[in-house]
Amino acid sequence: MSDLVPRNRILRPQLPPNCAVKLIGLGGVGSIVARYGAVFLASLDQEARLVLADGDAFEYSNASRMLFGSYGNKAAGLCGELLPRFADSNLSLLAVEEYAVPDNVGRLVQSGDLCLLCVDNHATRKLLNDHCSQLADICLISGGNDGVGKDSSGAVRRGTYGNVQIYVRRNGKNLTPPLTEHHPEIASPADKLPGDRSCTELVVSTPQILFANLAVASAMLNALFLYLSGALHYGELGFDIADGLMRPTMPLNPPRKCSAHLPPSDKSRSRRPSAHKTQASKR
Repeated sequence: MSDLVPRNRILRPQLPPNCAVKLIGLGGVGSIVARYGAVFLASLDQEARLVLADGDAFEYSNASRMLFGSYGNKAAGLCGELLPRFADSNLSLLAVEEYAVPDNVGRLVQSGDLCLLCVDNHATRKLLNDHCSQLADICLISGGNDGVGKDSSGAVRRGTYGNVQIYVRRNGKNLTPPLTEHHPEIASPADKLPGDRSCTELVVSTPQILFANLAVASAMLNALFLYLSGALHYGELGFDIADGLMRPTMPLNPPRKCSAHLPPSDKSRSRRPSAHKTQASKR
């Protein structure tokens, strides 16, 4: 364990006041993050809002790597599944049945939010990265993993590798590198936003390993836990389930305290409550 998180330190996650957690992308990774993230947020016994956003739909072909109770829009379906389970908690859930696109990204993600990005294309990662770079206070946690077979460059992947990037800004300054800084495939994406794809492109799916999806979802939630505990000490984490490895690939150097707790001047901000290698593959 890093010296930045001593073994005898008890980690106590705490949400900022009026916290809004925006989860974008609800496929093989995002649907896992949604379920376990909701349990975690509700367990903190604080007022919190979890917004689930995706314009895609659950289909029969998804059943080999996703749990869902009904076909149709993923955000609406998961929200409907989770709402009864957390009816007596302090967690509010909201479904946004839309992809993240330039026209709505400012409405979906705002300063002070915590954004969990579980999408399958670099164009959306760049869109969210560039939007977050203009916000004063934001934590963006982006995760992805390889598919099985050839990637966009023609290289053959076994589908066992994944990574998580964490982009944090406080008072208009970067505390960790943006997603694009060490990833040219995100800085200059070769793919398109989901809404820009043709019907032919939409039906093409890269085979996924279920347990690689599970690993990246776990790694994203680990980063969320450390961030809310004031113990986040890396900007990127890589793993490979075949090699049995998971480790930071971008430690913060020099070390910086990177947490969810805003300075007093920012805590007064009001908000209404509401009822890698690459990350190139399909979740």
